[in-house]
Amino acid sequence: MAEYAAHLTSVADQARPSFFEVLAQESLTATLRPALSHFLKFIAEKNPGSYGWMFRYGDEIYALLDLILQNYFLAKTNGSFSENFYGMKRVPIKCSGPSVNKLSRREHLKSLAFLVFVPFIKLKLDKLFAKWKEGSRSGSWSNQSGMQKFQRVYIRIYPFIHMSWEGTFLLYQMRYLFQGINCHSPYMHLSGLKLVYLTPDDVLPEVSKAQRGTHPSTFQMKLLQGSKSLLGFVAFCLSQGLSVGVFFLQFLEWWYMYGDHQAQLAFTALPIPQPPKDELQSDVKHLLPENKSRCPLCQRKRTNDTTLSTSGFVFCYPCIFNYVQNHRCCPITKYPTSLDQVVKLYPPSD
Repeated sequence: MAEYAAHLTSVADQARPSFFEVLAQESLTATLRPALSHFLKFIAEKNPGSYGWMFRYGDEIYALLDLILQNYFLAKTNGSFSENFYGMKRVPIKCSGPSVNKLSRREHLKSLAFLVFVPFIKLKLDKLFAKWKEGSRSGSWSNQSGMQKFQRVYIRIYPFIHMSWEGTFLLYQMRYLFQGINCHSPYMHLSGLKLVYLTPDDVLPEVSKAQRGTHPSTFQMKLLQGSKSLLGFVAFCLSQGLSVGVFFLQFLEWWYMYGDHQAQLAFTALPIPQPPKDELQSDVKHLLPENKSRCPLCQRKRTNDTTLSTSGFVFCYPCIFNYVQNHRCCPITKYPTSLDQVVKLYPPSD
């Protein structure tokens, strides 16, 4: 990368990355998830029947790809994808200089856990809080079930947990800014690692290592080496593709935001579409009640009428919110739908 050349003359006391470089690599990591989400939404809208599940399981797909990518970079460069992109790597906190040694297996696994698994769990907890908060109903504590009581407790205490979580990251960043600590986040502290600049030994190709390699003599060894080479090639292609595509992420973000804005402006000018009855699956045809005042999901008289901008069907707000939250599609047409397309209807008061 071009960024590497700026640090080839770095010495031990100059190996500490600046605060702004650390924030830049974290911002790059945060940009990758929305980019993949937009891509999955695009292909799901093109063919809901075949690719709709990819949009619904977008978080899991991103976590799997992120696991492959981060594992590859941690093994090859001692740093994550974004850290390597900005010319940084991970070394033990107690290390006085930019060591060229590889991360130990324990440090490697800890880094993977805090790069992939912990953020995935945090994301699921955030979505669970939003789901339960929107679907919560007030009532007497004694008349509620055990699960409903747990949801109420979770809704009450999770904002404080989230505030403490974010406050801890802010505290670490402020201490790092004023050089009070060597690691910029609690993740790095718990991993026992810190960030330093890449050195010339890290950047220059290891030709001698490749020349010292021996040729496998058995079929099993050849098969094992071929499998490793194939996996490494896939990870390498993925990493290089991301390295090139990262320059276009800001443009894609603007493009999708602009497109969504234009679609919202043009939405009210479009005529109401006819229900795509020919595309309705047999297991959802019974959802359409003869009485138009009933909710297609609960089959009872609608309360707090809510429609979907993707299809125009009207439901009860708790029913359709929970369905879209869990299935990411319209229950009638199966079109991909997000919570942003759930629209409450407010009839004029008498």
